[in-house]
Amino acid sequence: MIEQEMDFENRIVSPDFNGAQDEAELTLRPKSLTEYIGQDKAKENLNIYITAAKQRGESLDHVLLYGPPGLGKTTLAGIIAREMGVNLRVTSGPAIEKQGDLVAILTSLEEGDVLFIDEIHRLSRNVEEILYPAMEDFSLDIIIGKGPSARSIRLDVPHFTLVGATTRSGQLTAPLRDRFGVLLRLELYTPEQLAQIVMRSAGILGIAIDRDGALEIASRSRGTPRIANRLLKRVRDIAQVRFDGVINEKTASAALSLFEIDELGLDDFDRRMLETIITNYNGGPVGLDTLAAAIGEEAITIEDVYEPYLLQIGFLTRTARGRCVTKLAFEHLGIPFNGKDGGQQSIF
Repeated sequence: MIEQEMDFENRIVSPDFNGAQDEAELTLRPKSLTEYIGQDKAKENLNIYITAAKQRGESLDHVLLYGPPGLGKTTLAGIIAREMGVNLRVTSGPAIEKQGDLVAILTSLEEGDVLFIDEIHRLSRNVEEILYPAMEDFSLDIIIGKGPSARSIRLDVPHFTLVGATTRSGQLTAPLRDRFGVLLRLELYTPEQLAQIVMRSAGILGIAIDRDGALEIASRSRGTPRIANRLLKRVRDIAQVRFDGVINEKTASAALSLFEIDELGLDDFDRRMLETIITNYNGGPVGLDTLAAAIGEEAITIEDVYEPYLLQIGFLTRTARGRCVTKLAFEHLGIPFNGKDGGQQSIF
């Protein structure tokens, strides 16, 4: 079990930020909307809102960014601050443990600043209560003292823009969601868009790569820029040691095969889960807890890490009775289809 947890932390196709090993990712982030590739609809709307706010001399309305991890929510927050010409303050929901922590952050902001709260759905309810008047009236209601001597005071805070990011918008409380004036959903990227990102990142990092090599990396990046940049750096290492240092389609394909990442971006973790459902449970349905016990993984890890991409590409479905593997997954794994396509079942 310990070995499996260690493997998960080093999983190359994980869309989550892996800390120190991905610090170079910070240098690859675009600095303006014109540099930002993809998310055309969200980018177009955001450009209009920013331009209008600047023309009025006001701070931008509060923005909620939601969608799968690794799509550029943090990057967009930085771009918003730069486009508005203000400072960016970054924190996260789990880091704000007490009301006093949030009060300290809000009172230290300057006029027009952008406050970015990642994983905003993980804010405690007590902390959320402080945010409500701050977002609406730009003021804080603070209780001083306890018991009969307790009294309430109201502090004004500068007009600021709260940018919240979440991968689970459904977990936001209605009062918090309603206070955001701009809601933008970030979608998975196409291989062509990811190829542009790979080419741009290669230019910044000084990596020799052609269009076909970039497209090969992009097609295996699960629609996620963070994964594409991570794969680019790992393929660079293989190209440097085993090839002539230039990344082309052949080099990229050989390197990614070495990492056991197939042409759809599935790695050994994904295939093992699908094969377990097929072999042990005849393709499903199988309950989440039963599946977790069968592959020796935490149920929450399966739900948050493995399943999203498999659901998006149509290899897995959730039904009222459990998880089912579809005909597409059988064909991709080269396993004879059993004639029972669990993917056609629905909970509706």
